[in-house]
Amino acid sequence: MAFKYFPHTQHDIDEMLGRVGVGSLDDLFADVPESVRLKGDYDLPGAMSEIDIRRFFDDLCRNDKLLTCFAGAGVYDHYTPSLIPYIIERSEFLTSYTPYQAEISQGTLHYIFEYQTMMARLTGMDISNASMYDGTTATAEAVLMAAAAAKKADTVLVSETVDPKTVAVVKTYAHYHGVNIEIVAQNNGATNMNAVRERLDQGGVAGVVVQQPNRYGIIEDFDGLSDACHGKKALLIMNSVAADLALLKTPGEWGADIAVGDGQSLGIPMSFGGPYVGYMCCTEKLMRKMPGRIVGETKDNRGNRSFVLTLQAREQHIRRQKATSNICSNESLMALFVTIYMSVMGKQGLKEAAQLSYAGAHYLCDELVKTGRFRLSYDRPFFNEFCVKYDGDVDALRRRLAENGILGGVKTADDEIMFAVTENRTKAEIDRLVSLCAS
Repeated sequence: MAFKYFPHTQHDIDEMLGRVGVGSLDDLFADVPESVRLKGDYDLPGAMSEIDIRRFFDDLCRNDKLLTCFAGAGVYDHYTPSLIPYIIERSEFLTSYTPYQAEISQGTLHYIFEYQTMMARLTGMDISNASMYDGTTATAEAVLMAAAAAKKADTVLVSETVDPKTVAVVKTYAHYHGVNIEIVAQNNGATNMNAVRERLDQGGVAGVVVQQPNRYGIIEDFDGLSDACHGKKALLIMNSVAADLALLKTPGEWGADIAVGDGQSLGIPMSFGGPYVGYMCCTEKLMRKMPGRIVGETKDNRGNRSFVLTLQAREQHIRRQKATSNICSNESLMALFVTIYMSVMGKQGLKEAAQLSYAGAHYLCDELVKTGRFRLSYDRPFFNEFCVKYDGDVDALRRRLAENGILGGVKTADDEIMFAVTENRTKAEIDRLVSLCAS
């Protein structure tokens, strides 16, 4: 079948196949099992007029069931100020890509510079890069940074209280870079600090990864952890929910060397899983080990304030063997999104949103416990997310909530469920959730 937008002629295709040494296009997919190959045509409708296409997608949208979200586990239903979409949908932002030529990319470089400044302040760190794909890959890149910074150590410790999705990505990255990952068991919902110190004493550890708040929503106490790591020449990597840092002690205050996480909580809609934005900040000492880009401020030949790509330690700019990462682009549009969000909200707004989330979660927890059907899984401080044991069928409970328009938490065990609350949730919504859970 000929496709008018595919430029290759049959002669072009035959020439390329001959160069790579295969007989046909099908031979290129010889490793794909027959059982998973598409046997027929795509199930797509025929050509439509513009109005028919709009009607088609409107009908699809009517099948969506919008639920009141009390689920979290890394993605949160925060409020998006109405100003943000109007700004990021301007053509000069929406269609912009990589700012290779500084002289014609001042707008893009400017907002990336502001993003870096705000993220460095939010995390309490010296340096921020120009954003990454998401929080999981940012954490994995931080693990590779720790391994690269170590002289002889090839092991990175990861707390069991780190989100399993993040751990899975870290293991994948580490496997193909020769980095050994060891999981440190938890102790009643928090990192087992004694186990971390014992393993550090054995030597060979390049870094330690912890999460704040952790996978259970618990606020951990990392007092003394950075000293223990640095005493053994290991780096401390801290993964945090970005919005929570408006109230919590920052990674910089904990003495972390690298701060990573997802910026989705800074007003980015959940959007069925993306796109999001990963942040990475570090101490000045590690600046040249950081992947991606760093935008800096300077002056042009007329003395005007201007912006340039200061560091570009990736393989598109330097020799491959010298690159710190093969990451190819930053999530620039999403970096602009959170930059506008932080500018609009300001320090006080970020704190108020975090306080509302915190207060709502604690109110929900108290009300659920009062029903007599729930008990808090861990007797530890939590932020806007918490795990509770349920005396009934967790799956049946979640189905009942969904039938009543509520996305009721994340199942974390056969008898356990984790609820999250943001500033978007009202007291009436919380009370309705509680009444449904009590029935």
